[in-house]
Amino acid sequence: MSDLGSEELEEEGENNLGEYEGDRNEAGERHGHGKARLPNGDTYEGSYEHGKRHGQGVYRFKNGARYTGEYARNKKHGQGTFIYPDGSRYEGEWANDQRHGHGVYYYVNNDTYTGEWFAHQRHGQGTYVYTETGSKYVGTWVNGQQEGAAELIHLNHRYQGKFVNKNPIGPGKYVFDIGCEQHGEYHLTDVERGEEEEEEETLLNVIPKWKATKITELALWTPTLTEEQPPADGPGPEEAPAVEGGGEPVEEALPLMDLSEGEMDFLRPGEEDADTFREEIHEDGQEDLHDDPTDQENMDYEDEIRQLDSLE
Repeated sequence: MSDLGSEELEEEGENNLGEYEGDRNEAGERHGHGKARLPNGDTYEGSYEHGKRHGQGVYRFKNGARYTGEYARNKKHGQGTFIYPDGSRYEGEWANDQRHGHGVYYYVNNDTYTGEWFAHQRHGQGTYVYTETGSKYVGTWVNGQQEGAAELIHLNHRYQGKFVNKNPIGPGKYVFDIGCEQHGEYHLTDVERGEEEEEEETLLNVIPKWKATKITELALWTPTLTEEQPPADGPGPEEAPAVEGGGEPVEEALPLMDLSEGEMDFLRPGEEDADTFREEIHEDGQEDLHDDPTDQENMDYEDEIRQLDSLE
């Protein structure tokens, strides 16, 4: 997406000094506050230290991009905001000229990713919000891709399971607001290709296929209270300190991709058959909640997503 191509932007190096107006030290180096117009047409205004951008500054690219934030020895380092030529922007932490730490990326289509970054890629806990549908992926990222335990949250239901390379895989469950859960498993299936496509040496496309196994009542979590023990003689063990801003469970990962268009397809279900699944549940009755439905074993993944997301 936008942030991938935008990073081809490179700031003018320290050897291309251009025009400068500002403070200098005894050695004649740029030192303190100054303004510079570089030979490539870029401009910089901010702090210098021993001839290098260091501290707070604003770097404007001739193509309209702009970085406002902290520098360390000519590198973006610390807190900063980068606005890309297409209007998307990143606000957060930088290290050695790369997005690194915690940050928020605002995409040109108004989607957002909020979470952890490592070496310029989404990596760790993060949440991607799809503005068009209101859906969001909350969970683990590895090298820019959805991978690991996560929740895919829609308007009136959610999927909980494991993702690998952007696709759900293995055991999981759908949790519905109407008070039930559908358990099952995702398998990756090769996409059928035509004869011409088969002749070409291309990578195989796979789609996740959902196989339902059972429907159960909604499992409500309740804390287990232990009986209070009388204090022992002498000092007891130290109380574990409260975690402040510690490890982020799935729900706390909301502070959320720069997704490709292909990734958007899986997370944007349709709006047909609004009451189909709800009617099946009520017709079967409460006693059938534990039966194994067989009519959904070969349900196509995309059809299943359209059906589930349309529940009211």
